[in-house]
Amino acid sequence: MSFSSDLKEELSKISNLNKKDEVKYELIGYLISKNASVVKNNVRYATESEYNINRFSKLLRNLDIDNNIEFDGKSFIITFKVKNLIEEVEGVENQLQIRKNGDFADIKTSLNEQNKNLIIDNCKRAIIRGAFLGAGSVNNPSRTYHLEINLSTKDNMEFLDEILKQCNIKCKKLENNNSIYLKDGEEISSIIALFGASSSVLKFEDIRVQKEMNGKVNRIVNCQSANLNKTLNASVEQIDAIRRLQQSNKFNNLDDNLKEIALLRLEYPDMSLVELGKKLKEPLGKSGVNYRLKRIIKIAEDL
Repeated sequence: MSFSSDLKEELSKISNLNKKDEVKYELIGYLISKNASVVKNNVRYATESEYNINRFSKLLRNLDIDNNIEFDGKSFIITFKVKNLIEEVEGVENQLQIRKNGDFADIKTSLNEQNKNLIIDNCKRAIIRGAFLGAGSVNNPSRTYHLEINLSTKDNMEFLDEILKQCNIKCKKLENNNSIYLKDGEEISSIIALFGASSSVLKFEDIRVQKEMNGKVNRIVNCQSANLNKTLNASVEQIDAIRRLQQSNKFNNLDDNLKEIALLRLEYPDMSLVELGKKLKEPLGKSGVNYRLKRIIKIAEDL
């Protein structure tokens, strides 16, 4: 299974169904997601994930809301009466608003700032978890970091963004899609922890650490390869200059210190400047060796 499926499986098994407030707020999270809508006075939720539908069904049963589940092609569809939602969930009418347009309606949150600040932390986590299960996804962290939650309306997007800010999670928003997303590995790890998925957090962190270590190793190898290529290219240029001086019988006109470094370069074509400098009768540092070899190249260019 994918990382996203594994995460949703873990979330679907969280054992907090005896806590009515958390159940109610997780249900609200589902209802403000893109996959929930109202048609002809029925709330309709559709998903391809069996974990999403199983969790949603458990929430409804826990709140004594009668529901019906059908399978249509690849999607599970669960429906229940709007009036049952209002009747069975005390206070939900103060937190959700059904905005009707003919036979279709959007569900949106209608909490004011004061009420939002009164929501306790566990209930905030439940809303966020419900919204993710409702219409969220996360990429395999071994490839790229991306977690996204799609909401049904702009109001719901702004609402969830505010709740996340209160939980110290900073998201970016796609206004045209009514979605929020994260691309930072640490932030994604934090929101998964906020969902309550401890096993998925550990798995995500293991992958993230390994990915970062591999990245560091690759950068070191690339840097070493680049340095080696630079050394070899410079060595080829130096050897070419020395050969031209030998062929033109100008080599013996060089100063003794230039002859010494030139002969060492011919003997050790792959050696670094630092190593060459150590082999001189009077050892030199890297800059001194480089200066002498550049003089040789300049002399050869002037032939």
